[in-house]
Amino acid sequence: PLSLPTCPAATSPSCALKMPIKAPRNENFGKLSAGYLFPVIGKKKTEFMAANPGAKLISLGIGDTTCPLPEPIATAMANYAKGLGTLEGYEGYDPKSESVLQEKIAKVLYNDMVKPNEVFISDGSKCDLGRLQILFGQKATVAVQDPAYPVYVDSSVIFGRSGACDATTKQYAGITYMPCTPDNGFFPDYTAAKDSDIIVFCNPNNPTGACATRAQMEGLVKFAKEHGKVILFDSAYAAYITDPDCPKSIYEIEGAREVAMESSSFSKLAGFTGVRLGWVTCPAELTFADGTPVKQDLGRIMSTLFNGASSVAQAGGLAVLDNMEPVKDIVKYYGENAKLIRECLEECKIAYYGGKNAPYTFAHFPGKDSWDMFDEILNKCQVVTTPGVGFGPAGQGFVRISAFGQRDNVIEACARIKKHFKG
Repeated sequence: PLSLPTCPAATSPSCALKMPIKAPRNENFGKLSAGYLFPVIGKKKTEFMAANPGAKLISLGIGDTTCPLPEPIATAMANYAKGLGTLEGYEGYDPKSESVLQEKIAKVLYNDMVKPNEVFISDGSKCDLGRLQILFGQKATVAVQDPAYPVYVDSSVIFGRSGACDATTKQYAGITYMPCTPDNGFFPDYTAAKDSDIIVFCNPNNPTGACATRAQMEGLVKFAKEHGKVILFDSAYAAYITDPDCPKSIYEIEGAREVAMESSSFSKLAGFTGVRLGWVTCPAELTFADGTPVKQDLGRIMSTLFNGASSVAQAGGLAVLDNMEPVKDIVKYYGENAKLIRECLEECKIAYYGGKNAPYTFAHFPGKDSWDMFDEILNKCQVVTTPGVGFGPAGQGFVRISAFGQRDNVIEACARIKKHFKG
Protein backbone atom coordinates (compact mmCIF):
# COMPACT_ATOMS: atom_id res chain seq x y z
CA PRO A 1 0.00 0.00 0.00
CA LEU A 2 1.04 3.60 -0.65
CA SER A 3 2.70 5.15 2.38
CA LEU A 4 2.28 8.90 2.75
CA PRO A 5 4.67 11.01 4.82
CA THR A 6 3.25 12.15 8.12
CA CYS A 7 3.92 15.20 10.20
CA PRO A 8 6.78 14.36 12.64
CA ALA A 9 4.97 15.79 15.64
CA ALA A 10 1.79 17.62 16.41
CA THR A 11 3.96 20.28 18.02
CA SER A 12 5.67 21.06 14.73
CA PRO A 13 4.92 24.72 13.90
CA SER A 14 4.64 23.90 10.21
CA CYS A 15 1.90 21.37 10.95
CA ALA A 16 0.14 23.23 13.73
CA LEU A 17 -0.56 26.25 11.53
CA LYS A 18 -2.41 26.05 8.25
CA MET A 19 -0.80 28.36 5.74
CA PRO A 20 -3.29 30.00 3.29
CA ILE A 21 -2.26 30.30 -0.33
CA LYS A 22 -0.81 33.68 -1.28
CA ALA A 23 -2.61 33.99 -4.60
CA PRO A 24 -5.31 36.64 -4.21
CA ARG A 25 -8.94 35.64 -4.49
CA ASN A 26 -11.09 37.04 -7.29
CA GLU A 27 -12.65 39.74 -5.13
CA ASN A 28 -15.79 39.74 -7.26
CA PHE A 29 -16.94 36.47 -5.66
CA GLY A 30 -17.21 38.41 -2.43
CA LYS A 31 -19.83 40.66 -4.04
CA LEU A 32 -22.24 37.82 -4.77
CA SER A 33 -25.19 38.41 -2.47
CA ALA A 34 -26.36 34.85 -1.79
CA GLY A 35 -26.14 31.24 -2.88
CA TYR A 36 -27.16 30.40 -6.44
CA LEU A 37 -30.97 30.14 -6.58
CA PHE A 38 -31.48 26.49 -7.49
CA PRO A 39 -29.16 24.91 -4.89
CA VAL A 40 -31.06 26.95 -2.27
CA ILE A 41 -34.31 25.42 -3.53
CA GLY A 42 -32.67 21.99 -3.48
CA LYS A 43 -31.68 22.52 0.16
CA LYS A 44 -35.26 23.48 1.06
CA LYS A 45 -36.56 20.34 -0.67
CA THR A 46 -34.09 18.17 1.25
CA GLU A 47 -35.05 19.76 4.56
CA PHE A 48 -38.76 19.29 3.81
CA MET A 49 -38.31 15.61 2.98
CA ALA A 50 -36.24 15.06 6.12
CA ALA A 51 -39.09 16.52 8.19
CA ASN A 52 -41.79 14.78 6.13
CA PRO A 53 -40.31 11.44 5.03
CA GLY A 54 -43.63 10.06 3.78
CA ALA A 55 -44.52 13.06 1.61
CA LYS A 56 -44.94 12.70 -2.13
CA LEU A 57 -43.23 15.84 -3.30
CA ILE A 58 -43.96 17.03 -6.86
CA SER A 59 -41.36 19.30 -8.43
CA LEU A 60 -42.53 21.98 -10.84
CA GLY A 61 -39.65 24.19 -9.86
CA ILE A 62 -36.31 23.73 -11.62
CA GLY A 63 -36.83 23.59 -15.38
CA ASP A 64 -35.51 20.06 -15.84
CA THR A 65 -37.10 17.92 -18.54
CA THR A 66 -38.67 14.58 -17.57
CA CYS A 67 -39.70 12.82 -20.79
CA PRO A 68 -37.41 10.03 -22.05
CA LEU A 69 -35.46 10.70 -25.23
CA PRO A 70 -37.15 9.45 -28.41
CA GLU A 71 -35.83 5.99 -29.27
CA PRO A 72 -33.96 6.97 -32.48
CA ILE A 73 -32.00 9.60 -30.54
CA ALA A 74 -31.06 7.36 -27.62
CA THR A 75 -30.14 4.58 -30.07
CA ALA A 76 -27.92 6.89 -32.13
CA MET A 77 -25.93 7.85 -29.03
CA ALA A 78 -25.72 4.27 -27.81
CA ASN A 79 -24.51 3.02 -31.19
CA TYR A 80 -21.93 5.77 -31.44
CA ALA A 81 -20.68 5.08 -27.91
CA LYS A 82 -20.44 1.37 -28.68
CA GLY A 83 -18.50 2.22 -31.83
CA LEU A 84 -15.89 4.02 -29.74
CA GLY A 85 -14.90 0.56 -28.52
CA THR A 86 -13.79 -0.43 -32.01
CA LEU A 87 -10.76 0.60 -34.03
CA GLU A 88 -12.98 1.70 -36.91
CA GLY A 89 -15.39 3.72 -34.76
CA TYR A 90 -13.00 5.36 -32.37
CA GLU A 91 -12.64 9.16 -32.49
CA GLY A 92 -10.76 11.52 -30.20
CA TYR A 93 -10.44 15.27 -30.60
CA ASP A 94 -12.35 17.01 -33.41
CA PRO A 95 -14.99 14.40 -34.25
CA LYS A 96 -16.26 14.45 -37.82
CA SER A 97 -19.77 15.12 -36.54
CA GLU A 98 -19.09 18.74 -35.59
CA SER A 99 -19.08 20.22 -39.10
CA VAL A 100 -22.14 18.17 -40.03
CA LEU A 101 -23.92 19.38 -36.89
CA GLN A 102 -23.10 22.99 -37.74
CA GLU A 103 -24.59 22.51 -41.20
CA LYS A 104 -27.75 20.87 -39.86
CA ILE A 105 -28.34 23.53 -37.20
CA ALA A 106 -28.00 26.26 -39.83
CA LYS A 107 -30.38 24.42 -42.18
CA VAL A 108 -32.99 22.83 -39.91
CA LEU A 109 -33.24 25.37 -37.09
CA TYR A 110 -32.33 28.60 -38.88
CA ASN A 111 -33.55 27.90 -42.41
CA ASP A 112 -30.15 29.10 -43.67
CA MET A 113 -30.43 32.51 -41.97
CA VAL A 114 -26.94 31.79 -40.62
CA LYS A 115 -23.95 30.05 -42.16
CA PRO A 116 -22.50 26.83 -40.75
CA ASN A 117 -19.20 28.51 -39.90
CA GLU A 118 -21.11 31.04 -37.79
CA VAL A 119 -22.38 28.25 -35.51
CA PHE A 120 -20.13 27.32 -32.57
CA ILE A 121 -21.00 23.97 -30.99
CA SER A 122 -20.85 23.89 -27.20
CA ASP A 123 -21.85 21.99 -24.07
CA GLY A 124 -24.91 24.13 -23.40
CA SER A 125 -26.25 27.64 -23.17
CA LYS A 126 -25.42 28.22 -19.51
CA CYS A 127 -21.72 27.57 -20.12
CA ASP A 128 -21.78 29.76 -23.22
CA LEU A 129 -23.30 32.69 -21.37
CA GLY A 130 -20.33 32.57 -19.02
CA ARG A 131 -17.76 32.17 -21.78
CA LEU A 132 -19.21 35.04 -23.80
CA GLN A 133 -18.34 37.40 -20.95
CA ILE A 134 -14.68 36.84 -21.83
CA LEU A 135 -15.20 38.49 -25.22
CA PHE A 136 -15.66 41.94 -23.78
CA GLY A 137 -13.32 44.22 -21.87
CA GLN A 138 -13.75 44.41 -18.11
CA LYS A 139 -15.12 47.95 -18.38
CA ALA A 140 -17.98 46.83 -20.63
CA THR A 141 -21.31 47.40 -18.90
CA VAL A 142 -24.35 45.12 -18.92
CA ALA A 143 -28.13 45.57 -18.99
CA VAL A 144 -30.44 42.69 -18.09
CA GLN A 145 -34.15 42.06 -17.96
CA ASP A 146 -35.53 42.04 -14.43
CA PRO A 147 -36.48 39.34 -13.52
CA ALA A 148 -33.99 37.22 -15.45
CA TYR A 149 -32.08 33.94 -15.40
CA PRO A 150 -29.56 34.37 -12.52
CA VAL A 151 -26.57 33.46 -14.69
CA TYR A 152 -26.76 36.79 -16.53
CA VAL A 153 -26.23 38.81 -13.37
CA ASP A 154 -23.98 36.44 -11.44
CA SER A 155 -21.56 35.94 -14.34
CA SER A 156 -21.41 39.72 -14.86
CA VAL A 157 -20.54 40.19 -11.19
CA ILE A 158 -17.87 37.48 -11.30
CA PHE A 159 -16.26 39.12 -14.35
CA GLY A 160 -16.05 42.46 -12.56
CA ARG A 161 -18.86 44.32 -14.33
CA SER A 162 -20.56 45.49 -11.15
CA GLY A 163 -20.14 47.19 -7.84
CA ALA A 164 -21.58 45.97 -4.57
CA CYS A 165 -25.11 44.66 -4.11
CA ASP A 166 -27.47 47.14 -2.47
CA ALA A 167 -28.98 45.48 0.60
CA THR A 168 -32.30 47.28 0.10
CA THR A 169 -32.88 47.03 -3.65
CA LYS A 170 -30.99 43.72 -4.06
CA GLN A 171 -29.46 45.18 -7.20
CA TYR A 172 -25.77 45.48 -8.10
CA ALA A 173 -24.28 48.87 -8.78
CA GLY A 174 -23.07 49.17 -12.36
CA ILE A 175 -25.62 46.71 -13.82
CA THR A 176 -28.67 48.20 -15.52
CA TYR A 177 -31.91 46.44 -14.62
CA MET A 178 -34.76 46.72 -17.14
CA PRO A 179 -37.96 45.93 -15.20
CA CYS A 180 -40.41 43.48 -16.80
CA THR A 181 -43.77 43.83 -15.07
CA PRO A 182 -47.47 43.36 -15.78
CA ASP A 183 -47.64 47.09 -16.53
CA ASN A 184 -45.34 46.80 -19.55
CA GLY A 185 -46.45 43.32 -20.58
CA PHE A 186 -43.11 41.97 -19.32
CA PHE A 187 -41.30 43.63 -22.24
CA PRO A 188 -38.75 46.09 -20.85
CA ASP A 189 -38.01 49.69 -21.70
CA TYR A 190 -34.71 48.98 -23.41
CA THR A 191 -33.86 52.70 -23.58
CA ALA A 192 -32.77 52.22 -19.95
CA ALA A 193 -29.74 50.49 -21.49
CA LYS A 194 -28.57 53.68 -23.25
CA ASP A 195 -25.39 53.73 -21.16
CA SER A 196 -24.77 49.97 -21.28
CA ASP A 197 -22.58 48.17 -23.80
CA ILE A 198 -24.21 44.72 -23.65
CA ILE A 199 -27.93 43.91 -23.56
CA VAL A 200 -28.71 40.38 -22.39
CA PHE A 201 -32.16 39.39 -23.63
CA CYS A 202 -33.97 36.09 -23.12
CA ASN A 203 -36.94 35.24 -25.37
CA PRO A 204 -39.21 33.50 -24.52
CA ASN A 205 -38.35 34.87 -21.15
CA ASN A 206 -37.28 32.82 -18.17
CA PRO A 207 -38.92 33.15 -15.65
CA THR A 208 -41.93 35.22 -16.78
CA GLY A 209 -42.91 33.11 -19.80
CA ALA A 210 -43.43 36.34 -21.77
CA CYS A 211 -42.66 36.24 -25.48
CA ALA A 212 -41.76 39.31 -27.54
CA THR A 213 -43.59 40.14 -30.73
CA ARG A 214 -41.91 40.89 -34.03
CA ALA A 215 -42.55 44.61 -33.63
CA GLN A 216 -41.01 44.61 -30.14
CA MET A 217 -37.91 42.81 -31.34
CA GLU A 218 -37.61 45.16 -34.32
CA GLY A 219 -37.53 48.05 -31.86
CA LEU A 220 -34.85 46.35 -29.78
CA VAL A 221 -32.62 45.70 -32.80
CA LYS A 222 -33.14 49.24 -34.09
CA PHE A 223 -32.13 50.65 -30.69
CA ALA A 224 -29.00 48.47 -30.61
CA LYS A 225 -27.97 49.55 -34.10
CA GLU A 226 -28.51 53.24 -33.41
CA HIS A 227 -26.59 53.19 -30.14
CA GLY A 228 -23.81 50.68 -30.84
CA LYS A 229 -25.02 47.99 -28.44
CA VAL A 230 -24.46 44.24 -28.70
CA ILE A 231 -27.36 41.93 -27.88
CA LEU A 232 -26.67 38.57 -26.27
CA PHE A 233 -29.88 36.80 -27.23
CA ASP A 234 -30.82 33.67 -25.28
CA SER A 235 -33.29 31.59 -27.32
CA ALA A 236 -33.18 28.42 -25.22
CA TYR A 237 -37.00 28.15 -25.21
CA ALA A 238 -37.65 29.08 -28.85
CA ALA A 239 -39.11 25.65 -29.64
CA TYR A 240 -42.14 26.49 -27.47
CA ILE A 241 -43.20 29.48 -29.57
CA THR A 242 -46.44 28.82 -31.48
CA ASP A 243 -47.53 32.40 -32.20
CA PRO A 244 -46.49 33.35 -35.76
CA ASP A 245 -46.07 36.97 -34.63
CA CYS A 246 -43.31 35.95 -32.21
CA PRO A 247 -39.94 35.28 -33.91
CA LYS A 248 -38.04 32.18 -32.82
CA SER A 249 -34.67 33.72 -33.64
CA ILE A 250 -33.44 37.29 -33.47
CA TYR A 251 -32.05 36.79 -36.97
CA GLU A 252 -35.60 36.94 -38.31
CA ILE A 253 -35.28 40.68 -37.64
CA GLU A 254 -33.60 42.78 -40.32
CA GLY A 255 -30.27 44.18 -39.14
CA ALA A 256 -29.86 41.74 -36.25
CA ARG A 257 -26.82 40.13 -37.83
CA GLU A 258 -24.94 43.39 -37.24
CA VAL A 259 -25.70 43.63 -33.51
CA ALA A 260 -26.61 40.23 -32.05
CA MET A 261 -25.19 36.90 -30.97
CA GLU A 262 -27.60 34.07 -30.20
CA SER A 263 -27.13 31.36 -27.58
CA SER A 264 -29.31 28.28 -27.70
CA SER A 265 -29.45 24.68 -26.60
CA PHE A 266 -30.75 21.17 -27.13
CA SER A 267 -31.69 21.00 -23.42
CA LYS A 268 -35.31 22.16 -23.62
CA LEU A 269 -35.69 21.45 -27.33
CA ALA A 270 -34.79 17.77 -27.04
CA GLY A 271 -34.44 16.85 -23.36
CA PHE A 272 -30.65 17.16 -23.33
CA THR A 273 -30.44 18.72 -19.86
CA GLY A 274 -28.13 15.89 -18.80
CA VAL A 275 -26.59 15.12 -22.19
CA ARG A 276 -25.36 18.74 -22.54
CA LEU A 277 -25.25 20.19 -26.06
CA GLY A 278 -25.78 23.73 -27.32
CA TRP A 279 -24.47 26.34 -29.69
CA VAL A 280 -23.71 30.03 -30.14
CA THR A 281 -24.36 31.82 -33.40
CA CYS A 282 -22.10 34.75 -34.22
CA PRO A 283 -22.60 36.41 -37.64
CA ALA A 284 -19.66 37.65 -39.68
CA GLU A 285 -21.14 41.17 -39.75
CA LEU A 286 -20.81 41.61 -35.97
CA THR A 287 -17.62 43.57 -35.25
CA PHE A 288 -15.98 45.40 -32.37
CA ALA A 289 -15.40 49.16 -32.52
CA ASP A 290 -11.90 48.57 -33.90
CA GLY A 291 -13.29 46.48 -36.77
CA THR A 292 -12.24 43.10 -35.38
CA PRO A 293 -14.86 40.45 -36.15
CA VAL A 294 -16.39 39.21 -32.90
CA LYS A 295 -16.50 35.77 -34.52
CA GLN A 296 -12.68 35.77 -34.67
CA ASP A 297 -12.27 36.25 -30.92
CA LEU A 298 -15.10 33.82 -30.13
CA GLY A 299 -13.30 31.19 -32.19
CA ARG A 300 -10.17 31.80 -30.14
CA ILE A 301 -12.10 31.40 -26.87
CA MET A 302 -13.72 28.17 -28.03
CA SER A 303 -10.40 26.69 -29.15
CA THR A 304 -8.36 27.90 -26.16
CA LEU A 305 -10.71 27.44 -23.21
CA PHE A 306 -12.97 24.70 -24.52
CA ASN A 307 -12.21 21.34 -26.10
CA GLY A 308 -15.51 20.77 -27.85
CA ALA A 309 -18.82 19.19 -26.96
CA SER A 310 -18.88 15.45 -26.25
CA SER A 311 -18.85 13.45 -29.46
CA VAL A 312 -21.59 11.22 -28.00
CA ALA A 313 -23.75 14.29 -27.39
CA GLN A 314 -23.08 15.46 -30.94
CA ALA A 315 -24.25 12.10 -32.28
CA GLY A 316 -27.43 12.68 -30.32
CA GLY A 317 -27.78 16.20 -31.68
CA LEU A 318 -27.56 14.95 -35.26
CA ALA A 319 -30.25 12.37 -34.48
CA VAL A 320 -32.47 15.11 -33.02
CA LEU A 321 -32.27 17.12 -36.23
CA ASP A 322 -33.02 14.00 -38.27
CA ASN A 323 -36.04 13.13 -36.09
CA MET A 324 -37.77 16.43 -35.42
CA GLU A 325 -41.31 15.03 -35.37
CA PRO A 326 -40.97 13.01 -32.13
CA VAL A 327 -38.98 15.90 -30.67
CA LYS A 328 -41.81 18.31 -31.47
CA ASP A 329 -44.30 15.87 -29.95
CA ILE A 330 -42.52 16.13 -26.59
CA VAL A 331 -42.41 19.93 -26.82
CA LYS A 332 -46.16 19.82 -27.48
CA TYR A 333 -46.63 17.55 -24.46
CA TYR A 334 -44.98 20.11 -22.18
CA GLY A 335 -47.10 22.83 -23.81
CA GLU A 336 -50.21 20.87 -22.87
CA ASN A 337 -48.91 20.71 -19.29
CA ALA A 338 -48.59 24.49 -19.32
CA LYS A 339 -52.22 24.74 -20.42
CA LEU A 340 -53.29 22.60 -17.44
CA ILE A 341 -51.36 24.88 -15.11
CA ARG A 342 -52.96 28.00 -16.60
CA GLU A 343 -56.41 26.48 -16.22
CA CYS A 344 -55.64 25.57 -12.61
CA LEU A 345 -54.63 29.13 -11.76
CA GLU A 346 -57.72 30.51 -13.50
CA GLU A 347 -59.93 28.26 -11.35
CA CYS A 348 -58.13 29.49 -8.26
CA LYS A 349 -58.53 33.10 -9.44
CA ILE A 350 -54.75 33.54 -9.24
CA ALA A 351 -53.43 36.05 -11.76
CA TYR A 352 -50.75 34.62 -14.01
CA TYR A 353 -48.62 35.52 -17.00
CA GLY A 354 -46.84 33.44 -19.62
CA GLY A 355 -47.61 29.76 -20.05
CA LYS A 356 -48.15 30.31 -23.78
CA ASN A 357 -45.21 30.21 -26.19
CA ALA A 358 -43.16 29.15 -23.15
CA PRO A 359 -42.98 26.29 -20.64
CA TYR A 360 -43.17 28.63 -17.64
CA THR A 361 -46.17 30.26 -15.98
CA PHE A 362 -45.60 33.23 -13.68
CA ALA A 363 -48.21 33.23 -10.90
CA HIS A 364 -48.83 36.54 -9.14
CA PHE A 365 -49.56 36.96 -5.44
CA PRO A 366 -49.72 40.76 -4.97
CA GLY A 367 -48.43 41.98 -1.63
CA LYS A 368 -46.94 38.59 -0.76
CA ASP A 369 -43.28 37.66 -0.49
CA SER A 370 -42.12 35.20 -3.15
CA TRP A 371 -40.26 32.98 -0.69
CA ASP A 372 -43.26 32.97 1.66
CA MET A 373 -45.46 31.77 -1.22
CA PHE A 374 -42.84 29.18 -2.17
CA ASP A 375 -42.91 27.88 1.41
CA GLU A 376 -46.72 27.93 1.56
CA ILE A 377 -47.10 25.94 -1.65
CA LEU A 378 -44.35 23.55 -0.56
CA ASN A 379 -45.81 22.91 2.89
CA LYS A 380 -49.53 23.00 2.07
CA CYS A 381 -49.50 21.44 -1.41
CA GLN A 382 -46.22 19.51 -1.36
CA VAL A 383 -45.40 21.12 -4.71
CA VAL A 384 -42.07 22.75 -5.49
CA THR A 385 -42.15 26.01 -7.46
CA THR A 386 -39.51 28.72 -7.89
CA PRO A 387 -39.75 32.10 -6.10
CA GLY A 388 -39.87 34.92 -8.63
CA VAL A 389 -37.71 37.21 -6.53
CA GLY A 390 -34.88 34.71 -6.98
CA PHE A 391 -34.67 35.96 -10.56
CA GLY A 392 -34.47 39.62 -9.59
CA PRO A 393 -36.25 42.32 -7.56
CA ALA A 394 -39.06 42.74 -10.11
CA GLY A 395 -39.99 39.09 -9.52
CA GLN A 396 -41.14 39.82 -5.98
CA GLY A 397 -44.68 38.59 -5.38
CA PHE A 398 -44.46 35.94 -8.12
CA VAL A 399 -43.65 32.23 -8.28
CA ARG A 400 -42.63 30.40 -11.43
CA ILE A 401 -44.34 27.11 -12.22
CA SER A 402 -42.64 24.79 -14.69
CA ALA A 403 -44.44 22.58 -17.20
CA PHE A 404 -41.51 20.14 -17.35
CA GLY A 405 -43.24 17.37 -15.44
CA GLN A 406 -44.92 14.09 -16.19
CA ARG A 407 -48.64 14.50 -16.93
CA ASP A 408 -49.89 12.60 -13.89
CA ASN A 409 -47.69 14.71 -11.62
CA VAL A 410 -48.88 17.94 -13.20
CA ILE A 411 -52.51 16.87 -12.82
CA GLU A 412 -51.93 15.90 -9.17
CA ALA A 413 -50.05 19.14 -8.45
CA CYS A 414 -52.90 21.17 -9.94
CA ALA A 415 -55.43 19.25 -7.82
CA ARG A 416 -53.45 20.02 -4.66
CA ILE A 417 -53.12 23.71 -5.57
CA LYS A 418 -56.88 23.95 -6.24
CA LYS A 419 -57.68 22.25 -2.94
CA HIS A 420 -55.50 24.70 -1.02
CA PHE A 421 -56.39 27.94 -2.76
CA LYS A 422 -60.06 27.27 -3.54
CA GLY A 423 -60.75 25.81 -0.10
